[in-house]
Amino acid sequence: MTTVPAKTMKAIQFTEYGGPDVLNLIDIERPKIGDQEVLIEVKAIGVNYADTARREGKYVVPTKLPFIPGAELAGKVVSVGKDVRRLKPGMRVVSLIESGAYAQFVKVHEMALTEIPNGVEYSDAVALPLQGQTAYHILKTMGRLEKGETVLVHAAAGGVGALAVQLAKLFGAGKVIATASNEEKLLHAKNLGADYLVNYTEPGWEEKVREFTGGKGVDIALEMVGGAIFEKTLKCLAPFGRLVIFGRASGELSKLDASQLMRRNHSVIGFFLPQIMSQPELYQRSFTELLNFVDSGDLKLTIGGIYKLEDASKVHHLLQGRKTIGKLILTP
Repeated sequence: MTTVPAKTMKAIQFTEYGGPDVLNLIDIERPKIGDQEVLIEVKAIGVNYADTARREGKYVVPTKLPFIPGAELAGKVVSVGKDVRRLKPGMRVVSLIESGAYAQFVKVHEMALTEIPNGVEYSDAVALPLQGQTAYHILKTMGRLEKGETVLVHAAAGGVGALAVQLAKLFGAGKVIATASNEEKLLHAKNLGADYLVNYTEPGWEEKVREFTGGKGVDIALEMVGGAIFEKTLKCLAPFGRLVIFGRASGELSKLDASQLMRRNHSVIGFFLPQIMSQPELYQRSFTELLNFVDSGDLKLTIGGIYKLEDASKVHHLLQGRKTIGKLILTP
């Protein structure tokens, strides 16, 4: 087994729930790897709404304190455990882990790592594990998108939305209707391939969606806001339409009378990425497909900003202020 001397490293940790200011830069010991684990020198870290939910104590599963956030990382292999066969020191890899990516070094199980193609930068690769996989599976695995169908993508200029617009087209969607909160974000969605644009902050936006479909409604709707947006989105579905829920960014609870789904054969489907991660073959296959889309130029990534690790608090403020377009990234 290749080893490195025991040293300290920088990491971001919180010891209480709260706003971005609870994030603290600390010095801790580098992780020690097991026989099937790999030590990664982190080069890029993806910042996500899941990180803010962890910080606020509002994540889907409990967050135990103290906690180092971060699920997405890309970096270089430093050392490997004695039973690791696929990877060697110096290889460029990307991964989605449960937590701990806001650090200079991270240990990861060999099977959770995917090699980065030579033509893909660390900053591009790290934009894919959570948001790329989410966009892929809410369309293909959960939404069961068929060629020619119409897709409604909320927050289409965001990390998942921007990828979902493009992937919907790559997977054969006939029409993509994109929503966003201002003209700049709508123009961005149009440049990514959206066919129709809707500002969801304007009254009656759901009627515009129905107009764009000739009154039929959409076959698939991707929803991560919650509250009133969920309820209005449900009214946008065509017969046999599927509404896939993958978040609740507003923090508002949604109301649903399940009997209303019956009349038009509607489906409301939940999505939680860790369930995909529990199936390694499915996860690796979709991840490789996404990386190949980027390498070929078919999938364009929007990087909203690259910041130092110590600026994590600032980046959380930016993300939750909804003032950015594209992926926000930290670098140790």
